[in-house]
Amino acid sequence: MKLHDYKLIFVVVGLVGVLLIAAPAFADIVSPPPNEEKFSELYLLGPAHIAANYPYNLAGGQNYLVYVGVGDQLRSSAYYTLYVKFRNQTDALPNATQGTPSPLVPLYEYRFALQDGAYWESLVSFSVANASVSGNQSIVNQLTINGLQFDVNKPSAWDSNSTSFSYSLVIELWLYNATSNAFQYNNRFVNLLLNLTSTA
Repeated sequence: MKLHDYKLIFVVVGLVGVLLIAAPAFADIVSPPPNEEKFSELYLLGPAHIAANYPYNLAGGQNYLVYVGVGDQLRSSAYYTLYVKFRNQTDALPNATQGTPSPLVPLYEYRFALQDGAYWESLVSFSVANASVSGNQSIVNQLTINGLQFDVNKPSAWDSNSTSFSYSLVIELWLYNATSNAFQYNNRFVNLLLNLTSTA
């Protein structure tokens, strides 16, 4: 072998070595960004601002507190609506399989915008009034949410399995769709279970 051939071998081996050493750095530059999931968070916290001690047993005329929050992890800004609904045990919940909201009419709503990575949170204050229990039947006639009163006229039959007159606050997350120029149900909801224990 001639000296020129040895030089060529050294150059090739040197280039391969440099490429092997620099490969991790090139991988960060050349590789596509990771496939990060885009989603919106919806959560509910109890009155102590933790995921515990949620109100359950309701007495007429008493005020109850929870916190509702939303986090934007969509990698872009977004406009949201939260709908608050009141249901008894026969009213339909949102259908997660079909991605459809509850057919109940919203009583209260929140509207806000969030930047990517930002969070929004609000206190939800509610109480029942004009409620009655007669035998195995109860009825809640009025519900107050954040100081606004709504006529709901919701009956509930005694449920011997859960030993309760079952009601719940349902909070649904809706997201603005710029293509359709409308808010669409985001297939996320929280369901706060409640039991009417006293009408006074």
